Amino acid sequence: MAGETALLLEAPPPKRGGRPSKAEAEQLGEHILDVATELFLANGYGATSIEAVAQRAHVAKRTLYTRFDDKPALFAAVMHRIVERLHPTDGMPLYGGGSCEIVLLRLARLLLRGTLTPQALALTRLLLAEAERFPELTRVVTREGASTKAALGIAQFLEAETRAGRLNVRDPVFAAEQFIQMVIAVPQRRAHGMGAPMSEDELDRWALQTVDLFLTGCRGG
Repeated sequence: MAGETALLLEAPPPKRGGRPSKAEAEQLGEHILDVATELFLANGYGATSIEAVAQRAHVAKRTLYTRFDDKPALFAAVMHRIVERLHPTDGMPLYGGGSCEIVLLRLARLLLRGTLTPQALALTRLLLAEAERFPELTRVVTREGASTKAALGIAQFLEAETRAGRLNVRDPVFAAEQFIQMVIAVPQRRAHGMGAPMSEDELDRWALQTVDLFLTGCRGG
């Protein structure tokens, strides 16, 4: 009897029924996205199913479907979270606080830092390998892609600099897209194994020289 009493005292209280709290729901959502990110980046889009994510996350399929309509929606959420984590911290100036050279150099360094992270590189490999077989990936990239959002901000900055007479840019959106490609294309390609990866010093020189070349073109038109 005494032993049974001791066991009862040591047993944890039973879990309450009902809906999970907001914090618990958010924690579960983050856990699901952690698992989905790991599976998508390790196995690819085609080989990752809703069932596999549910099994690895130890949740019911209906739990996933209450949050995500289908696999493209789940992948979009994964990509959105990766992109959001590449953004600079709140309060960090992007388009102010200096000359055009300073602003573009700041943006170039941020672009390089974001696109060369292991997770960003793995996401790029996945998209290149599977976008042709799965057209829905193209729609997700267009909607959630970091470069698309970055191009809009840079285009607005270039347009403002042109209105102020400091640059001569006829098509700011085109120029912004070219700037992004000039900054990231070669370093990203080398990070994927097509050449030796750049060191931190090489990346810094690359950013400086790219901004100088870009501004020479923008001022010479």
